[in-house]
Order: sequence, then structure tokens, then C-alpha cells
Amino acid sequence: MKEKSASPSIRLATYNAALFRNEEGELQRALADTTDQQARCVAEIIQITRPQILALLEFDYDPHGVALGLFQKNYLGISQHGREPISYPYFYVAPSNTGIPTLLDLDGDTLITGPGDAFGYGRFPGQYAFAILSAFPLDTDGIRTFQHFLWKDMPGANIPVDPSTGKNYYSPDAWEIFRLSSKNHVDVPVILPQGTLHLLVAHPTPPAFDGKEDRNGKRNHDEIRFFADYVTPGQRQEYIYDDRRIFGGLPGHTPFVIMGDMNADPADGDSYNHAIRQLLMHPSLHHLAAMEQFVPSSKGSYENAQKNPRKNPDNLGNPWHDTSVWGLRIDYILPSSGMKVRQSGVFWPETTDSLYYLVKDRVSSDHFLVWIDVSL
Repeated sequence: MKEKSASPSIRLATYNAALFRNEEGELQRALADTTDQQARCVAEIIQITRPQILALLEFDYDPHGVALGLFQKNYLGISQHGREPISYPYFYVAPSNTGIPTLLDLDGDTLITGPGDAFGYGRFPGQYAFAILSAFPLDTDGIRTFQHFLWKDMPGANIPVDPSTGKNYYSPDAWEIFRLSSKNHVDVPVILPQGTLHLLVAHPTPPAFDGKEDRNGKRNHDEIRFFADYVTPGQRQEYIYDDRRIFGGLPGHTPFVIMGDMNADPADGDSYNHAIRQLLMHPSLHHLAAMEQFVPSSKGSYENAQKNPRKNPDNLGNPWHDTSVWGLRIDYILPSSGMKVRQSGVFWPETTDSLYYLVKDRVSSDHFLVWIDVSL
């Protein structure tokens, strides 16, 4: 998986580290010392792979980044099993729709205050959020967030329909305020020596845990579509507005990379209408999206597929490319077409590897870190 480039490469990684907790403030308490075993394993994986830019997903949000600071100080900044510590002087913690109450019954359980009644599923505001860590400066004034963009404002939105009535699954009051992003969609410009790179990071809802109306599947599809439209110059992006009510998407010929847990496999799983293909087949994205030799892979994913074959006869995905313990490719780093990819991989050691202890029995996460080396 190599492609020659005269420019220095930058290592990017996305990692759903599952560093969420079930109570607000619990993650801060867990990271206040150096003894949390999961955090130690996650930190060691990051120290081994050494990304210069990292999207860290399922990391509970607090507005001042206290938990992230503790993770850097007590885990990334301390050698794990003799690994070299790593630090990220620049970071961004993204606010999240998870756990923010709507006070409406969104999931049909007759309650209005449950985790399924929030703008994004969560037991408290900011659960399952994400952060960005960088060795390079961030253009903080140029960051765009789309936390408050309304699903109804997407032209041709895949409206969930109640099959018993043929009408919108959501009530008029709910649809009027329903936000598209289950966590957030962010555009974070990073200032590299070669120029500015826009990080487009999101974590769409899983296309599951719903009913025949497929409300989560359709939301996942449209969350992915949002970034597909955002990087398409012209009319397709004109409807988009950010949280400052600035309209439009990314200008053409702007280097970007789409990163995150998209909860969508190209061939398998419960995705609505092969949602991720909106990105994998997008003309503005690098050909690694379509050419398998450039797709991040691992020996561990292939071994897992051999030991735990899925019973679905329609299992069409390449097992070398899986990024989750349940055997789906759902975590992505997709650079724009003008960038050069030099190497890529998934940190998923096979059982005979000396590093297998870092992923055994989900001790770190049920996802695996995905990385690529790119140059502008």
C-alpha cells in the first residue's frame, strides 16, 4: 500500500476508543490518576502508532476539555510498557448532541426524558462525543460546527415513515426541531507545513436500534450524505449552514480528509441504501476509496473473520478491511483526490502477535485504530 511522494507525509488516525462512561463526570474521575486499565491500553496503542493528527471518538465531552487534558497528562504523556510518550499541543473537543434533551418522545416509549429522546442518544449531555488532537496548530477561528443543522433543511431528506400510517414517524413538533447530526459534524482546519488541511469529522448514529421505519438507518445515511454534499462544489452544498448561520460548504480544490466512525459498511450490515458509498464513490475523494489495495487492513481482522464467520449469506465485504469486533468496516479516513497516500493500516494484531494483549477481549475498545500516511 505505497505511493511515492516528494512531500513529507503526515500520519492521520481515527480511533473509536470507547472511552465513554455512564455518568456525567465519571470519565474525569477515571482519568484523574494513572490506573485505568482501558485508558492505559488505548494510550499504548496511540503511542505505538504515533499519529500526528488523531480523531478520538466516544470520548465524553466536557466544555473545558478537562478529561482530555487528564488523558494526555496521565496516559499519553506517560510511557506505557516502555513506549515513548506522545503529546498533542493542539486539540479541539467537539460539543455533541448526545444526551441533550428534547423533552419530546422521539423513540415511542411514551417517555420524554430517556436517552432515546435526546437530540442524539445519550444518558447525559456529551456522552459518546469526540475530540481532535494534533501536533500541528489548528485554525481555531476557521472551525465550523454543524451541531444545530436541522434534518428537515436537507433537500430530499430520507424522512422516516411510519408504515402503519404512511406519515412521518416523527411528530410535527419533533420534526421541526430534529437535528441531523447525532453528535456533531465539524470542519477543523489544521495548519501543516505544506498548507492547510481540513479535517471533516463525524460519528453518525448506528443504523440499528429502531423499527420498520428505519429512522436510525435513514439518519445515518443522511449524516453521511451531509459530508458528501459539503465537499461537492455548487448547488449541492448551498443548503448547508453552520452553527453561526454561515451558508455553503467547502470550496473546490481545498485539501480535506473525512474521518470518523461512520457506522456503515460498504457491503454488509444494516446500512440504508449502502450509505457509505456516497463517500467511497465520490469524485472528490482519493481513489483509495474504490481501490482495495489502498484500503487500511490488518491480519487481525482477517483472522477474526475466519474464526467468527458471519452467518449472513450476503456477506460480501473483504474481511481484511474490517475495523470492528463484529466484523464490519465502519471506521474511515478518506482523503481528497489531490492528496497522496503512502501507507495505511488498522491496528488489529492477530492472536499470535506480541501486541495482542492490547485488543484481547475488548480490553481497549470494540473498534480498532485506523491510520494512513498522506501528503498534500
